[in-house]
Amino acid sequence: MIKKLSLFAIKYGLMFVVYCLVRLYMALVRIKVVNEKGDAPIFKYLQSGQKMIVAIWHQRILFAMRYSGRFRKYKPSAMISQSRDGELVADIFKRFNFRPVRGSSSRGGKQALAAMVTDLEHNQVAVHVLDGPRGPAGLVKAGLIVMAQLSGVPIFPVYLSVDRAWVLNSWDQTLIPKPFSRVSVRWGDPIHVPACLNDEDFETIRKQTEDQMKNNQIRDDQEQGWEGLL
Repeated sequence: MIKKLSLFAIKYGLMFVVYCLVRLYMALVRIKVVNEKGDAPIFKYLQSGQKMIVAIWHQRILFAMRYSGRFRKYKPSAMISQSRDGELVADIFKRFNFRPVRGSSSRGGKQALAAMVTDLEHNQVAVHVLDGPRGPAGLVKAGLIVMAQLSGVPIFPVYLSVDRAWVLNSWDQTLIPKPFSRVSVRWGDPIHVPACLNDEDFETIRKQTEDQMKNNQIRDDQEQGWEGLL
């Protein structure tokens, strides 16, 4: 159903309407940033001119859109699938002040990854969806580690949880926060990836990142009363 509506919106030029509806709906969701009090460390880091790769799970992509307004001035880049569905996502993301780079692990991945690395030479923030666009859910793919390795930019995990949500019957069980629900945002410690790695060390860092992000996300979800979402 969602796919059919997406294609209908693209075909008949209704993307602005879709954007307005998404924005209106997400305005009903409350955001609470756990470790962002006073002069938030994450913004002090960016204000000093430093760069970051923001790592999120595909399942929580709507939460990121709700929170992204606080990063408007940095216009983060984001890799978006070259599929038809990606057209819809790219258009909406542009309206939320992201800069889409088209490609994914399944289509145009190498070119898109190179474009993301080049983009980080001139811009401060890139957003990377760990397990998109087709999963498997909860798997940190190699592209995240390669991007950090080639760019020299640290990975900043962000954990997004919600107290009430609908769970879609999709490959990642996409979460749609219910009206007036509360989204909790928590930033993890940066992960630095060395420029030179052999295959064994590369896989060690990838697996450590995956385990760390899954365990932290599960812990945050449990605090919100959720079980087994990843």
